[in-house]
Amino acid sequence: MDKIILEGGVPLNGTVAVSGSKNAALPLMAASLITPGRHVLHNVPDLRDTRTMLKVLETLGTRWSREGGTVYLDTSELTGAEAPYELVKTMRASVLVLGPLLARVGLARVSLPGGCAIGARPINYHVRGFEQLGVKTVLEKGYVEASAQGRLQGNVVYFDNPTVTGTENLLMASVTASGTTVIKNAAREPEVGNLIDMLVSMGAEIEGRDSDRLTVHGVERLAEAEATIIPDRIEAGTYLIAAAAAGGEVTVQGCIPDHLPSLVEKLRGTGIQIKEHDTSFTVTSPGWTEGSRNLRSVDIRTMPYPGFPTDLQAQFMALMTTAEGVSVIHETIFENRFMHVAELQRMGADIKIDGCTAIVTGKKRGELCGAPVMATDLRASASLVIAGLAAEGITEISRIYHLERGYENMAEKMRKLGARIKVVRE
Repeated sequence: MDKIILEGGVPLNGTVAVSGSKNAALPLMAASLITPGRHVLHNVPDLRDTRTMLKVLETLGTRWSREGGTVYLDTSELTGAEAPYELVKTMRASVLVLGPLLARVGLARVSLPGGCAIGARPINYHVRGFEQLGVKTVLEKGYVEASAQGRLQGNVVYFDNPTVTGTENLLMASVTASGTTVIKNAAREPEVGNLIDMLVSMGAEIEGRDSDRLTVHGVERLAEAEATIIPDRIEAGTYLIAAAAAGGEVTVQGCIPDHLPSLVEKLRGTGIQIKEHDTSFTVTSPGWTEGSRNLRSVDIRTMPYPGFPTDLQAQFMALMTTAEGVSVIHETIFENRFMHVAELQRMGADIKIDGCTAIVTGKKRGELCGAPVMATDLRASASLVIAGLAAEGITEISRIYHLERGYENMAEKMRKLGARIKVVRE
């Protein structure tokens, strides 16, 4: 099994570039199915998840090629409308082909999704939304079978809770629906905005970008697309937290600082310095001094955007294991997103769980030690890297395929910052 081996206690210094956003690339890739043609996407990260999405699209008849960060998608021929279990089980975002297929042919059969084991994350919001547009759905033998007679019909769709993939799926389904669709309590994440920009460039009529109320005036057809994936705000946030944990001075470039307002506020609350530029951050962290940390504990509560991202909760918890005092971390998005706690405890972290709340008491230098640990999901694996950077000794992280689902060349990027880290392939 492939693993990462790293030695902690080494400050990070230098510049690291952020890749394109995984969570933006996947829906934009799926959106290419809405209309036949040749589509071009720039700044697509080369990850396990983007490669899986390409396989899903290929199964549906898409021909594709890649040159660096640019992916060319030819969706002129649609040879199927089914995303099989063998592919969907490895990545939940495969469900994003439902909306485009319904928009194009009024038919889709997609396996119930798999991916990270961080909670149920049911797709009932997607299904209810599609039904509001006149789609008939059946859940049978592990598949969602959806069909509609003729064009979908615009309607009002309300989400009980904001859902990113649900909002994206309904957007893609409704752009060619008859009449007007209003999505209430829609997700406002930047990745949704990136998708809206692409759809609008294709001829869609969408109002309300960056708000929780989206209005879609259906058009008969869309045109070919050329779009650019936004920088990955979660990757940028992960490197900010890593620099805070390891100490040193790091510039995170090629990002959009406005996409991380809550994280920046919380990091400044710990006492580190962060300078914001047009497309970069520079973070300066004191690291260890005389056996103790110069960082203060702060509390966080995960919330939909622009609140604190659930995708950075595990990484921030790793940082808090080394801060002075006690921090309280409330997870409100996913009910099973504390699976990394047991692995952090193996390294000496003092963390107590009470339902959806984690109470973290920071450790002094030498009390957090390297150990063999196992990644349980994508963001948990990043938290173990951060903990390993701050710990004394050697940390071995197994099951790093989780990490490679969402971080492009993390070990190489960390090594350029001075981290003593390597990937061992078995």
